[in-house]
Amino acid sequence: MSRSLRFGLLPAAVALGVFAEWAALRRGFLEQTSSSDIRLAVADFTVGVVLVGCGVIGWDRRPESWIGALLVATGFSWFLGTFEASGWPGFAAFGSLFVTLYRGFLSHALLAYPSGRVTRRSERSAIIGLYLLSAVAVAANTVAGTLITACVVFVVAAARYLRSTGPERRARLVAVTAATAFSTVLVVKAAAGNDRAVPWAYQIVIALIAVVLVTDLVRERWTEATITGLVVDLGSSDGSAPLRDRLAVALGDPSLELGYRLSERDAYVDDSGRVLELPDPRSSRAVTIVREGDESVAALVHDKAVLDDAELLESVAAAARIAVTNARLQAEVRSQVDEIEASRRRIVEAGDTQRQRLERELRDGAEHRLVEVAALLEEAGDGASADFAAMVAEARVELEGAQADLREFARGIHPRALASGGLAAALADLARRTAFPVDLTVADDRFPAPIEAAAYFVCSEGLANIGKYAQASRSAIEVGRRDGILAVAVRDDGRGGASLDAGSGLRGLADRIEALGGRLSLESSPGRGTVLSAELPVS
Repeated sequence: MSRSLRFGLLPAAVALGVFAEWAALRRGFLEQTSSSDIRLAVADFTVGVVLVGCGVIGWDRRPESWIGALLVATGFSWFLGTFEASGWPGFAAFGSLFVTLYRGFLSHALLAYPSGRVTRRSERSAIIGLYLLSAVAVAANTVAGTLITACVVFVVAAARYLRSTGPERRARLVAVTAATAFSTVLVVKAAAGNDRAVPWAYQIVIALIAVVLVTDLVRERWTEATITGLVVDLGSSDGSAPLRDRLAVALGDPSLELGYRLSERDAYVDDSGRVLELPDPRSSRAVTIVREGDESVAALVHDKAVLDDAELLESVAAAARIAVTNARLQAEVRSQVDEIEASRRRIVEAGDTQRQRLERELRDGAEHRLVEVAALLEEAGDGASADFAAMVAEARVELEGAQADLREFARGIHPRALASGGLAAALADLARRTAFPVDLTVADDRFPAPIEAAAYFVCSEGLANIGKYAQASRSAIEVGRRDGILAVAVRDDGRGGASLDAGSGLRGLADRIEALGGRLSLESSPGRGTVLSAELPVS
């Protein structure tokens, strides 16, 4: 229906209302009309005009909703029912057919707000039953008929409200409130036993229901609340919940699915990378494509009733577009961070490989040559003069010192026992070479080479610092696995006061540990000893 025709319904309703009220009052004028009858007629006319006027406004502003048309039908049937009081037999008989029909239209509006449509079979059956009951005035106008109408309206409205979530629930709050008011005045009418009882309260409630429904329909406050909540949630710093979950909560559709478009595969995939199959257009599921310019970036698969409002659909698509773009940027940043972390790990592993190679070259090369030199000196000393023998012996002492220094240097680069015997063997060797007592508690398990090397160097650096600065009488090393973590701790009973920032050794260790995804920490209160600990992830 065109806009001019819709607005033409209002003057038509006014004309019908004037004629209907005049027909009803004419009978009273022929008999005796009181001032209260005139006031009731004016109120009755006002209610009908309000119903039609509100319906026309709602129909014009929200043509996709049936609520406006239902209120218009309620107003016209309200006026047609007024003819029952006419003094003309023909009009009175005609009016008796419509005297309660308005209840069917109004109940439909209350139970199907805000779209005017229902999807459940039980709800459709309830609305059809209310139409049939309201069309039979002799049944609907009885106490039982009025109570049945009141109960059905309240129960169905309350059930729809309790079952709904998100923006749908915010919309139905208005509907369930209006339905409760309508059911209440119907019960009061039934208790009075007369359709014309308590007319003032009844007419005021009917008019207010129309005004409240149309005001809420036009303003769409539930849509504003939905979009506001969605934007606030999507913009929050807490990104713990996936985008799909946040959209599902905001829209009140737990079954909502979100797929990101992969142009190279011409498909949509969810957060886990699973291909999202778009439903058939004839199914009960709807698809909303989120676009950035002419390019589709995501797809929302949802219940059709969730986004059946065009304005809500557009606003959600805009908010989702921003969120999807943000999620893609975050994914790119995470990918870059992951690559940086992987690069740092590769650098550490490459450094360890180089250390191990250098240690092997020193052992097989320089140390082996020093052994050969020692053998030559021993041969040269045999049968030599006393002076030359003394020189050879002194050279051998220096050579043995050089060999010891070379072995110590090689251990510092990469201990031989670490590769052959594992962390427990390497730490046992380290403890034996330490000048102070070291209590060892080390798991015999083997771990990845980079993890073992990092744990070893934590212990080595810790013992070195104890020897240099701690003035400790005892120390302890504890190494064990718990919950996928290799925990390393080096303790002493020295003077404390150490800091991770005090030297390059600990800072380098911290970089090594962090590159492997671990954490290095230091507890060193003055006078209470020091605990150097590291946590390294192990599979």
